[in-house]
Amino acid sequence: MERLLSGQPQHTDGKLTKNNLCREAGVSRATMHRATEILTEWDCRTATSPAGVLQQRHTTELAELRGKLRRSRQECHALQEQVDAAATVIMTLLAENASLREHANGHSAAVIPIPLSRKR
Repeated sequence: MERLLSGQPQHTDGKLTKNNLCREAGVSRATMHRATEILTEWDCRTATSPAGVLQQRHTTELAELRGKLRRSRQECHALQEQVDAAATVIMTLLAENASLREHANGHSAAVIPIPLSRKR
């Protein structure tokens, strides 16, 4: 426990998890989970240790960033839908404009379809 809390692990990556506590201690998870006093001490010490506070801060920051990413993706999707709708309106107006010109000039006007390129 002391090696993990001091940031000097020998057998793990140093994350403050109960699995790493078992590995550092060299005991099975079943053995560790029967040692309720040690687990209680672990919970208390990791909650107040600088490494535990830092890890909690990183976990919170990661959750916030994932939320921002999710919202950004939703916004991007909504904006893409607006672009698609605008492209449809533009194509409709282009065809209508060509038809009106044809009618106004009394002869047929060529309508050149413009392909829509979409990058996602």
